[in-house]
Amino acid sequence: MTPKMKAALDDELRQAAHQLFLSSSVVDLCQKEATPKQEEFLLNVLQKELETREENKRHRLLKRAGFPLYKTFKDYKYDQIKIPPAFSQDELENCRFVTERKNLILYGPVGTGKTHMAIAVGVKACNMGLKTKFYSVTELVLKLSEARKQGTLEKLVKDLQKQDLLILDEWGYVPVDREGSQLLFRIVADSYERKSLILTTNLEFSKWGSVFTDEQMAAAMIDRLAHHGHLLMFSGRSYRMEHALMRQDAAMKSAS
Repeated sequence: MTPKMKAALDDELRQAAHQLFLSSSVVDLCQKEATPKQEEFLLNVLQKELETREENKRHRLLKRAGFPLYKTFKDYKYDQIKIPPAFSQDELENCRFVTERKNLILYGPVGTGKTHMAIAVGVKACNMGLKTKFYSVTELVLKLSEARKQGTLEKLVKDLQKQDLLILDEWGYVPVDREGSQLLFRIVADSYERKSLILTTNLEFSKWGSVFTDEQMAAAMIDRLAHHGHLLMFSGRSYRMEHALMRQDAAMKSAS
């Protein structure tokens, strides 16, 4: 092994040891006592341990995210989705907007793939090591209200503040009372320029006030979400309805 190759090996060992929080004395000892073959073996062991830890971390993040289903972008169709010029499919699928702390609002009719997209982004974020949480809005409001009653609201809010990406599904599907609206507003306000939010909704901005009981609060939410955000517009027939009809047609044909 040439001196240059030996130096590169020592550097890789030192880097792997640092990532595993091992002291530099481990590498110093190797340099003094180990043969090049032994150093290569140790490097392989450390790198394998790093890979295992990364894989375990991804599994933990996916489990803690609370996704109702596992979805990815494989075979995902964009033909009925309008992506704004300032945004791109690549930025979406590689979660660049998450690292930039920008928001996404996925707007369109029920069943057009909004939740699928939101989960696929969340799964990708977890695989990148980003902390992610998924809630339906009804579920989150209930969780926040219960935490307030039990005196654990601040603990829950702190947990949400630690996330890199918060996904709120079915925004505006069910009316929210004033207390719930205030709690949601706090989450949106706390997230502003600190983390990314993804909202899925079939409700146009002008109707948010009627669902969240307060026009001014709704306007303030929209302002914070839109300031560093992108609106993706979904159209077309419900994917679930279309496939249900296809199955029904197939069943009728086979019966005849």
